[in-house]
Amino acid sequence: MTEKRVNVSKDSNPKTSAGDTKVPLHLFPSTAIAAGALAFHEGQVKYGRNNWRVAGVRYSVYQAAVLRHLMSAWEGETIDPTCGIPHLAKAIACLAILIDAQAAGKLTDDRCVAGGYEELVAELTPEVVRLTEQYKDKEPYHYTIQDNKKD
Repeated sequence: MTEKRVNVSKDSNPKTSAGDTKVPLHLFPSTAIAAGALAFHEGQVKYGRNNWRVAGVRYSVYQAAVLRHLMSAWEGETIDPTCGIPHLAKAIACLAILIDAQAAGKLTDDRCVAGGYEELVAELTPEVVRLTEQYKDKEPYHYTIQDNKKD
């Protein structure tokens, strides 16, 4: 049985044309929602549901937590050993709290003074192309997490 593809560009239903102007919440992966919800459940049982909306949060605290969870995942530790929840689930929950706290007016914005990051990245980016061209004849082995596994 072949499924018919849906043409999302033209529809005569007036509800569709109105709906097409709304935030497309269906685009956010349900897998990410499920993972984030597990991390929020941990927070609910530890701290109380929606506690940040009352207590407020500092940007720097959640920025640091996001980076810790992302770096742990990047280094090959999929599950946070302190709670048994995936690091990526905890990272997405931290980002969601930052977004929600900002929308609720409960975010203390203690981000650092601008230090020229955007300008530096713009300056360094052409170097990537230059270095790639300079060493185009090299064929180095690129190590990955697979190289951690013992035979």
